[in-house]
Amino acid sequence: MTSTTPSAPLQQHPIDLLALEDELTDREREWRDGVRDLVTRAIRPNAARWFADAVFPDELVPELGRAGLLGAHLSGYGCAGRSAVEYGLAAMELEAGDSGIRTLVSVQGSLAMTAIHRYGSEAQKERWLPAMATGEVLGCFGLTEPEAGSDPAGMRTTATPTPDAGWSITGSKRWIGLASKAEVAVIWARTEDGVRGFLVPTATPGFTATPIEPKLSMRASVQCDIVLDDVRLPPDALLPEARGLGAALRCLNEARYGIVWGAMGAARDALEVALAYAQQREQFGSPIAAFQLTQQKLVDMELEIEKGVLLALHLGRRKDAGRLTPEQVSFGKLNNVREAIEVCRQARTILGGNGVTTELSPLRHALNLESVRTYEGTDEVHTLVLGAAMTGIPAFRIR
Repeated sequence: MTSTTPSAPLQQHPIDLLALEDELTDREREWRDGVRDLVTRAIRPNAARWFADAVFPDELVPELGRAGLLGAHLSGYGCAGRSAVEYGLAAMELEAGDSGIRTLVSVQGSLAMTAIHRYGSEAQKERWLPAMATGEVLGCFGLTEPEAGSDPAGMRTTATPTPDAGWSITGSKRWIGLASKAEVAVIWARTEDGVRGFLVPTATPGFTATPIEPKLSMRASVQCDIVLDDVRLPPDALLPEARGLGAALRCLNEARYGIVWGAMGAARDALEVALAYAQQREQFGSPIAAFQLTQQKLVDMELEIEKGVLLALHLGRRKDAGRLTPEQVSFGKLNNVREAIEVCRQARTILGGNGVTTELSPLRHALNLESVRTYEGTDEVHTLVLGAAMTGIPAFRIR
């Protein structure tokens, strides 16, 4: 049996049966194409190796900064000031390379930088954001805990005042992206006045970040356990406008929005690889792309991808208009990640046994998307968010 494993898709540009390209502006297409070129040059040739060897590509971070991809949707302080749709298009291209790289950009920009940009003092913004926009400094976002994943209101990390008007933080966090690479952590903790956000330089005594290994997913990314053991902070470590759990959840919505787009990038890449393979792979005297069952798989995958991109674009336009609701973000995250996983799994079946090697991307994408499906809200949580919106009865308020 001869293995036919194309090194690059025969389909050089995404299939576009609905002509969705016509819905983008020239500026949006130019920006998207620039990110696509970066992925083609710097990410796609290395993604399989990074995944196989569980390598976080430190050398890529400055390049992402130079491309304006770190905090791309934020304005000022060295950030690119891109629109919501432009940020989404970038997320889609990055995740077509690897979910771990899109996650890096999301943790840095949508979580850590957004928290500082939205809730920080002017001094905090000036200190951290310009260096984070270039990639000179990485940040992380410490909300999830070992016993408080889908229920962040159950957090046990506490911040108590110290005699010098500062703070002492004690507790633990889990599954915190970039924590062992970061120089600053946005940590959420309970105080006498409710949940507050704090900026914690990771070199502060008592702060420890330990990568969670080994993993079967997101192997080119870093997720960590954090221990905070009487971490002493000055008064100005407090993010002055970060009041209540809602402040943290609004940052999560920024990350969830990027996922709506990103998942479709992984699905699109999986389909392109499967289509190229099917056009080259011959069985019974014909390319398997000529078989009815294969064509049905390809069509079903394309239907879900184009519907998912159309949904992402609709949400992006609403976000740019200031009309996007949390329920709509849940709609997009639930649908697009769920469908993207199925597309990647279906693409793997077209590849046969060759599909379980690292040479071809669909199974890698499917494994990565298992993490994406869990973080920033599980299917179950987003289902209940939508259920509450439909019925008016919040089934997840069990306390």
